[in-house]
Amino acid sequence: MQVTLKLVQELWPDVRWQEYFTRVWPLYERWFISEGMNARPSLAVCRSMLAEHMPELLPVYERLCELAGENDLASRFLSMWCPPPYMAGCSVVALAHGSPTLIRNYDFDPRYFDGRLTYTRYRKSVISMQDSAWGVLDGMNADGLAVALAFGGRQETGTGFGIPLVLRYVLETCSTTHEACEALARIPVHMSYNVMVIDASGHVATVFVNPDRAAEVVSTPRITNHQHQVVWDEHAAFTRTIERLDTLEGLLQTNGMTREALLQRMLKPPLRSKQFLRGFGTLYTSMYDVKAGAMKVVWPDRRVAASFDRFEEQEAHVVLLRPAGRYMAK
Repeated sequence: MQVTLKLVQELWPDVRWQEYFTRVWPLYERWFISEGMNARPSLAVCRSMLAEHMPELLPVYERLCELAGENDLASRFLSMWCPPPYMAGCSVVALAHGSPTLIRNYDFDPRYFDGRLTYTRYRKSVISMQDSAWGVLDGMNADGLAVALAFGGRQETGTGFGIPLVLRYVLETCSTTHEACEALARIPVHMSYNVMVIDASGHVATVFVNPDRAAEVVSTPRITNHQHQVVWDEHAAFTRTIERLDTLEGLLQTNGMTREALLQRMLKPPLRSKQFLRGFGTLYTSMYDVKAGAMKVVWPDRRVAASFDRFEEQEAHVVLLRPAGRYMAK
């Protein structure tokens, strides 16, 4: 079992995005209609909701729809309005002292990993880990703002956007943690998520967003997969969300903890998961140095670096699971 991470610089959507989407659309289409065609809102509704809540993204959205062939179903998918439910794991931690840094583990099914770290310039210069063709799992913009998401541990669903597009909006329109929190509190989401934000001043905040209640901003610099308390016992036990959160808390309380030491600890259990066959393995670890405008994607045997000053297109092929259970990279 392996993942491939491709670093792609395409400042505005063009032929390379089109080639990618043509290749992956059949998989996303099956997922998008898995609950039936009638479960997904019409294109008119999808576009109107995007225009109402995130109008700044409309020019990009319209270009993507054009590249997708003006396909009705693909255009509905690209709006990310009321998609099917999806749940990931993830551990996220921030260090505000020194050079503000955000570090995250992304735990998910490797079959549904976009595998693209992109450098875009839709409204702002953004380096981000792509999801759902143009959404964001984690990333930063050239203003020094970084964000990362984690599933919030609740089964409730509602009327709203898939969170990856909301993170795209934050990076395209916000410069500070305060602005990001305002946007996250305003935009409706279809499931519960924990979103961590850090800016160049070192201001850290986490926003608990939910489909059935108002967003809540808290000051915690570490998150896993529950909010104030566990409400979904089975998911919490499977993902070890409490144990991972306690581990992060202990690390943050360690005297002299550096970001490199913290990064290395993220590569070990319980923060790193190897349950790939059950859809909950750590696909990558990313670290964002927001003042420097630089980031790394890390595995135990491989690192890939990128920055706004130097973004080198390349591919990293990482074997996640061998019979011996070791990561290998080439």
